[in-house]
Amino acid sequence: MEPTSHPLLKGSVTEDRLLGGRIVLRQGQDGYRAGMDAALLAAACDAGEGARVLEAGCGAGGALLAAAARRPGASFLGVERDSAAAGFARQNVQLNDLQHRVEIVESDVRQPFRALGLAPFDAVMSNPPFFDDPSALRAPAAAKRGAWMADGGLGVWTSFLLKAVREGGSITIIHRADRLADILALLAPKAGSFQIRPVLPHADAPAKRVLVRALKTGKAPLQLLPALVLHPREGAKHTPEAEAIFRGEAALPWL
Repeated sequence: MEPTSHPLLKGSVTEDRLLGGRIVLRQGQDGYRAGMDAALLAAACDAGEGARVLEAGCGAGGALLAAAARRPGASFLGVERDSAAAGFARQNVQLNDLQHRVEIVESDVRQPFRALGLAPFDAVMSNPPFFDDPSALRAPAAAKRGAWMADGGLGVWTSFLLKAVREGGSITIIHRADRLADILALLAPKAGSFQIRPVLPHADAPAKRVLVRALKTGKAPLQLLPALVLHPREGAKHTPEAEAIFRGEAALPWL
């Protein structure tokens, strides 16, 4: 389920629980907060034993730490440009005793991946900012601007991910459904074997999110997978399938 806020901590910080309480996440009360998108991205991480995984724009570490809990045989690196968010992420790594498998570095995806001095990763994942045109929405609060507005556009993020992953490695992105064509076009010159999973708020409603997985240099035909429906029209807050994912009892598999 979505993170549930616990009593306010010192300095307008909340302590939230993810994956049915398995992960503790401290994050700012007023800035961008990990929620449903982070939970779905973590559930879609399919890194195998010994894999190295990078998340671009990890924020306070919601998706990164949940993915690490789901994939105990993999190691993870979170890249975050905002110093405050990176500080929370480092604190959360320690709180969850994951420092032996999870590392945080401060860097900007607008900088070349080679600046990190690291070998390409087996898998990369990201929840890029949803907007790159300031006129497309009312200006977000200053504390949230970096998470909502993609400086340099979505292409900066896809370019970084393509450089950060090895040939044959996987790229997993969650984004607005109406940006699907852009994501495919930006990845297609160097990636293929696309798998797309729509995420629907209700069974009879259009998708608001898509999860996209591609393989660098992949050649297999595109596959459109069954949709995930988040909410029933009546009754429970989430469908049984979504609830199991948010509690860490199920993943979002790829073919």
